[in-house]
Amino acid sequence: MDLLLLLKALLLGIIEGLTEFLPVSSTGHLIIFGDLLNYTDEKSKVFKIVIQFAAILAVCWDYRARLTDRLTQAAGVTGHYARVEFKQHGLMQALPRFLREDSIRFWWNLFVAFLPAAVLGLLFYKIIKAYLFNPMVVASMLILGGLLILYIEKRAYHPRLNTVEDMRWTDALKVGFAQAMAMIPGTSRSGATIMGGLIFGLSRKTAAEFSFFLAIPTMFAATVYDIYKNWAQFDAADLPVFAVGFVASFFAAMVAVKAFIKYVSNNSFVPFAWYRIIFGLVILASWYFDWITWNDA
Repeated sequence: MDLLLLLKALLLGIIEGLTEFLPVSSTGHLIIFGDLLNYTDEKSKVFKIVIQFAAILAVCWDYRARLTDRLTQAAGVTGHYARVEFKQHGLMQALPRFLREDSIRFWWNLFVAFLPAAVLGLLFYKIIKAYLFNPMVVASMLILGGLLILYIEKRAYHPRLNTVEDMRWTDALKVGFAQAMAMIPGTSRSGATIMGGLIFGLSRKTAAEFSFFLAIPTMFAATVYDIYKNWAQFDAADLPVFAVGFVASFFAAMVAVKAFIKYVSNNSFVPFAWYRIIFGLVILASWYFDWITWNDA
């Protein structure tokens, strides 16, 4: 087994886990560091799918109790309405009350927020992969996103939704369209959803938590689709490399999620904005002054 390849897998796994849920673009970081490590072949695409899936599983594990409660409550509510309300009052009368139940509304909001990225992703997947997955696009979007975060943080801030359960489907849809912007690498899925949440009235912690929950269906769907598109690249011989990256990403993501939730409860996103801007400028400078020969630039 190639020790250097295992070290690359370890480093990229840690980078993915630490950045997936921070507003700094995990995809952008994987593109940049994958290029620097000269790990950009077809196998690397499959590897990135695996470590992104590990990060999502880390959130599922971290929020397992809350997700399980919502699932069991939703199942109980659904059974009750199916047995009683829908039979006695009919679909049109019972449905509004059904959708107002907290557990049902939670899953309904995730579904509604998931739709914009799902539809637009299917429509533009090939174009985005072909033309936008390169270091210069990433650097530009890192800088632009950082400036946008600074602008949002300077606005008057009056949150009206203090828990995920307070959200309506219209709030979820708005956040969903914000998430769709993150299909451009370097934008940051979590950054787009969190900043969008702040604009639309979510508290900092609520915006961050909804971003984590929304990542579950979004990244699961993206992972399944990427596996389908790259199935021929999977090889049992690559299992050790994938395993190292998977484990590193899983545990790094668990650490990042816990620390991030604690941080955002009482702090702004300004440090992340400046990190994005400085990182993006360094990448552009390295290209302009020919310090680094970027493979895909």
